[in-house]
Amino acid sequence: MVDGVGVGRRGGLSIGQVSERTGLSVHTLRLYEREGLLIGPVRRDSGGRRLYSELDVEWLGNCTKFRASGMPLATIRHFAELARRGPGNEAERLALLREHEAEVRRRIEELDACLSLIRRKVGVYEELVANGVAEDPWSSRPDGPRPESTPSETRPEGSHSGSTYSESSHSESGHSAAGA
Repeated sequence: MVDGVGVGRRGGLSIGQVSERTGLSVHTLRLYEREGLLIGPVRRDSGGRRLYSELDVEWLGNCTKFRASGMPLATIRHFAELARRGPGNEAERLALLREHEAEVRRRIEELDACLSLIRRKVGVYEELVANGVAEDPWSSRPDGPRPESTPSETRPEGSHSGSTYSESSHSESGHSAAGA
């Protein structure tokens, strides 16, 4: 047994076992092998069945994280090629990883801005629901449909306050937050 999973024939893990451990489908494992994304060739048993090592599983874990972070397959392939060549190209590997790190940080900043907007909108709609407001603040007005980019809302006649309502001026807690 290795980490609670039975070891396949001749000390290797079968493709099914690796699929189970990594969460990658058998099809994806074959694709990764065919595309040259693995750190080395996958051994085969006498019947031609793949036998993966613990190093393969560890590398596949890295590939999974690289893909989840948006790294293109071509970049993973290049990184794997560098790793297969062995020592002497660490600076190139570092540059590749730093470039991807910068892209991930940019995406995180973008997602943080998206999350901030969503949090503000959640606060607005929590307030609307708590106040029993039945109308949708984005519904059509007498002067035509409200464009998505319009930051302020004018409540229709007969609404609770009849005042101008701005989603962007309310914090998550439902309190007015100028400039939010």
